[in-house]
Order: sequence, then structure tokens, then C-alpha cells
Amino acid sequence: MPVEKVLSHLHPDGSFDLADHAVPTGREEVWRFTPLKRLRGIHDDASLAGHCLDIEVNPAAGVTAERVAADHESRGTSGLVPPDRVSARAWAAADSVFLVDVPREHTGDEATTVTLTGTGNEVASAGHLVVRAGAFSRATVVLRFQGTATLVENVEIVVGDGAELTVVTVQDWADDAVHHSTQHARVGRDATLRHIAVSIGGDVVRHDATVEYSGPGGSVEMLGMYFADEGQHIEHRLFVDHNQPHTRSNVVYKGALQGEGAHAVWIGNVLIRKVAEGIETYEENRNLVLTDGCQADSVPNLEIETGEIVGAGHASATGRFDDNQLFYLRSRGIEESEARRLVVHGFFNDLIRKIGVPDLEEQLVLTVETELEKNVGRITGATAPEETT
Repeated sequence: MPVEKVLSHLHPDGSFDLADHAVPTGREEVWRFTPLKRLRGIHDDASLAGHCLDIEVNPAAGVTAERVAADHESRGTSGLVPPDRVSARAWAAADSVFLVDVPREHTGDEATTVTLTGTGNEVASAGHLVVRAGAFSRATVVLRFQGTATLVENVEIVVGDGAELTVVTVQDWADDAVHHSTQHARVGRDATLRHIAVSIGGDVVRHDATVEYSGPGGSVEMLGMYFADEGQHIEHRLFVDHNQPHTRSNVVYKGALQGEGAHAVWIGNVLIRKVAEGIETYEENRNLVLTDGCQADSVPNLEIETGEIVGAGHASATGRFDDNQLFYLRSRGIEESEARRLVVHGFFNDLIRKIGVPDLEEQLVLTVETELEKNVGRITGATAPEETT
């Protein structure tokens, strides 16, 4: 049955033709939060001829991870069509594909780790990465970004029927990095995808992650955490397209902000098409503001074309510390600074423990501690959160 075309104001039609994508001005709905002047021209006509990424791979047994030709058959199998000018430019400029391939019926508890280290940001680099999980396989893939770079990339994720795939992306860039990533996943019949994004570094990081289903019964969990420091802009845009019946999605993103000019943007959108009867979906975003001078924009959306669903909802909250939590800790003799530190750890801890990669979980706990130490004595008091449900 062909899927009816539905237009979404947050996700306009994509195109591989660069001529179909005008240079953004900042007045467009999909660009109004992004600081275009800090993108170093990647949204316009700046060169993407750089090769400033070193790649180190630690593959799990039975999983292959290698660079293949730009015209490799894996490219385009997720159904990704560039939704904006930056993605279209990256598609045209990428001269190879890095393919992580999980064979059919492969199972294993060890994660495959791909570490991409930027070695310079003078000239922007274009990348294309494909993570492909064969039918009835089970695997975890971790993508780490570090160092400094100006990187535009497309990431495709293909989850075969009955497969279980976890993909973790960690953006731990140096303070002067710019990273624009367009990620698109196709989830097969009765398959499960866990997509986890962690953004804790960079000058400007913008991630656009979308999901569609190629059969009924698919399930998607999208988790994210981010920590925006002084002057940082971290933007996550998510779109779940329920284009098949009896599919599920759950989105939970949490972020903390500290320092003058720290800016976090979260845009969540779920489209439930007429054919998507019996689906269940929920999206949630929470922001914890630790100091004055920060800005958090949170926009959850639901676009519903059928009422024959199990459930659909969303929630968004931005605020400072919880007065009740602080009072409880202070009343037990814990110093205020330590109480605030414990509240922040508690805010992130339940999400961190869902990642399922023990080494990475421990590293993120330490990262939260390191971030908090940057603003010792500057964390502000509690106020009630602004919430939308």
C-alpha cells in the first residue's frame, strides 16, 4: 500500500539537487534557532574539500567497519533524502562511505566503536557513514567525535527485520568545532532501534535525526543528553514518521546549561499518518538551567492524521533546581553546593544508565562532574520549571 504524502512544516520535502535548497537566511522555520554566522559558510558555498578526520575502529567480533567507494550499494538504503542545503552539499561532496556492517543473525554483547578525531577546522570536511544491521541481528555501535573540525555529514541507519540495534553518537568536540549531522534511520518489521545522542562539546553542534518504518511492529527509542557551556550552541532536531501501523516510539532528551550565552535547542516532531493505526508514541524534553545568561528552546510537536491509536503525548520543561529536592538534602546536613551537585547527577543518571555500554556510562558520569566543576560557586538557585504537556 503506497504511503500518502503528508507535508510537515518542520520537515519539508527533501531533494538531492542543490538548486532545490536556497541558502538559509535564518527566517525559515527550520533555521530560526541556528546561528548561521557561526557555521563558517557550510550552509552557503564554503569549500567542503577538507580531509581533517582520523578514524580509529575497534570492531566487535563478526562486525566489519571499513571505508568503501562513494557509489557503494549501501548508500541510500535508509531512504535518506537531504532535507536541507547542508545535507545536500555533504551528499554531493563525500568521496567515500564509511560502512559499519552487522551480518544477518549476528549477536554479541561487545560494542563496535568508531572514533573520529578532527585534526583541523580551516577547511570543512564532508562525510557519509552507514550503519547496517542484518535481519535478526543484535549489535551496539558507538560513534565518537573529538578533536577540532568543521564537519558536515550524513549518517544512515538501516535496521533489518527483527533486528535489535543500538547506535550511540558522542559529540565530545573541542570548543572551536562545528558539526552539522543529518541522520536518517529505517526500521524494519518487528525491529528495534535505540538511538542515543550525547553532545557535550563544540562551538556549534546541530543534529537532525529522523526515523521511518519499513514494516509494522517496529520500535524506536531515542535518548539524548547534552551539556551546554558558555557560548556553546547545541541543537537537536528529531522527527519520527509513523508511516506503518502498530509501531512505537519513545523520545527522552535531557540537557543542562551553564555560562553566559549557553544555548540549547530541542525540536521534537512526531507525524502519525492515516495508515499508522495502533501506534504508540511519547516525546519528552527536560532542561536544567544552572546559571544566569542561558537560553533553552524546547518545541515538542504532534501531527496526527488518525485517531485510531493506542496513545500519543509529549512534555517539555525548563527550570532551575527543584526546591523540594534541595530542601530534602539540606535537611540531612548536606552542604548546598554538594546538594546541587547531587541534584544534577540525579537529573542525568537515569538516562545515562539506559545507554547499556558500561564504560561509556562511567565516562559520562565523570563528564558531568567535570562540567559542574567549571562553574563552582556560580550555580543559581531554584525556581519552578516552565512546563508544557
